[in-house]
Amino acid sequence: MSELSPALTSFIESVKEHQIVWGLQDETGEGWVVCDSSEYEDTDVMPLWSSESAAKIHCTEEWSEYKAVSITLIDFLEYWVSDLNDDGVLVGVDWESDQECLEIDPIVLAKSLVDIEKE
Repeated sequence: MSELSPALTSFIESVKEHQIVWGLQDETGEGWVVCDSSEYEDTDVMPLWSSESAAKIHCTEEWSEYKAVSITLIDFLEYWVSDLNDDGVLVGVDWESDQECLEIDPIVLAKSLVDIEKE
């Protein structure tokens, strides 16, 4: 496996330990926060966090109508990765609103999660 960034390593270790990722979902239960990529033009990024507390911090201002919702690792790997990939959406790992964050292809993230599991 290639060398992972410290941010990605930390995210993966936490997700593996808790078997959950966190996203922000709207009140209807239908919509999830997706924002513009800071790295790629015309590309969306779905911010995901490794802890509920980190996700909840972002439920303010334009995202005040959203709440932190858990996604099991199994569901993320089975359903979310292919949907995000099909839609051309990247994953923002432990996303922070005030700084550049790691944006990763969902397939690459899934492979990293599975590789870690096999070690």
